[in-house]
Amino acid sequence: MTLAPSRPSSLTWPGLHVVPTGPRARVSGRVARRLFTSAVSRLPVSVRLAGDDRPLGRGGPEMTVHDPDEFFARIGSAGLIGFGEAYLTQAWEADDLGAVLTVLAAELPQLVPASLQRLRAAYVARPPRHQKSSVRNAQANIGHHYDLSNDLFETFLDETMTYSSALFDDSHPGLGAGLDREVLREAQVRKIERLLDATGVGRGTRLLEIGTGWGELAIRAARRGAVVDSVTLSVEQQSLARQRIAAAAADGSFDAGQVSVELRDYRRIGGGRRYDAICSVEMIEAVGHDYWEDYFRILDRLLAPGGKVGLQAITMPHDRMLATRRTYTWINKYIFPGGFLPSVEAIEQITRTRTSLRTTDRLSFGAHYAATLHAWDAAFLAARDRVAELGFDETFVRMWHFYLEYSRAGFASGYLDVQQIVLERAARSGSR
Repeated sequence: MTLAPSRPSSLTWPGLHVVPTGPRARVSGRVARRLFTSAVSRLPVSVRLAGDDRPLGRGGPEMTVHDPDEFFARIGSAGLIGFGEAYLTQAWEADDLGAVLTVLAAELPQLVPASLQRLRAAYVARPPRHQKSSVRNAQANIGHHYDLSNDLFETFLDETMTYSSALFDDSHPGLGAGLDREVLREAQVRKIERLLDATGVGRGTRLLEIGTGWGELAIRAARRGAVVDSVTLSVEQQSLARQRIAAAAADGSFDAGQVSVELRDYRRIGGGRRYDAICSVEMIEAVGHDYWEDYFRILDRLLAPGGKVGLQAITMPHDRMLATRRTYTWINKYIFPGGFLPSVEAIEQITRTRTSLRTTDRLSFGAHYAATLHAWDAAFLAARDRVAELGFDETFVRMWHFYLEYSRAGFASGYLDVQQIVLERAARSGSR
């Protein structure tokens, strides 16, 4: 889809309208041009540079670079951050953005020659200290994204207001291609119910939820008879989740008093509490790798004997995780400050060496996330008039579209995965 022309406002988007200039920018821009041209020439894409009649690539999804000088200056100065910013400023365009990004994501580790990969630490930007997911910074990081507007999220989420990967019926053609919101709702319910089943949530279960979202998991757990403590750092999510829980309880299927939703950091959950089950859906991505050990130690401490932890986590390959863990990304700058994706190996290493928790069940369903994101993006673009009414400008629309399609590309290419992981305490030596 081609979006209407509109340059970023220097007031709303400070710094984005400034194109890198000067000798260093010219040199790095020339290097970026050579690297990009070499990389794209072997890929199944068609890249057209303004002023050049011969497209680059071996044919495939089309990408048009309207302003090559700006495009390469941004990439040369800021790498993948610059690549994304050049899309926001309309230096480049693609009718099928997700298809182009999927090709690039599939080749991401090989796009830069191995000889230059060794220079990565000297070139890429490091995450700013104020985005480190400490207790001091965590709420600001979460608020940057989740407190944008509940009305904004309602434009593209289904009625469950579930903002994580759905789990489709595998018989559904295309895993969500062209799906409507009812199919998406059913898939979101399937995902939630599977996690509740896997952690044994039922009547009398004491359940801790870390990362409330907008309350759907807590509602469904309460309907099973569980008593739920849910914690979040999003003021907007807490407000709407409480409203949704009260409305759901009005049918008599559970007592609203079974569920509490508190504005609290997971590191500030009372030490004397113990839970039969702990669920956390796509929250570990916001923890930050510096705090993963703390996170799993706290889960270990809060879990009652015989209890289970159910995580839904976006994961990346272990080698890429190690290579990028000190990298400041476009996603960090514009979407999720302080966020970082773990690998399955990292989760298992930390739990094995630092806790008594062990993985007892794991489901991988990355293709389902690609379908979920595709559905969200289609709904978001269809609601762009409503988004404008909410006060978000055209640059925001481009940013959000890029974010959703950039994320979809990661899953569609297999570079990213999403897992439901069940953790239980290791059996003690000599036990039967």
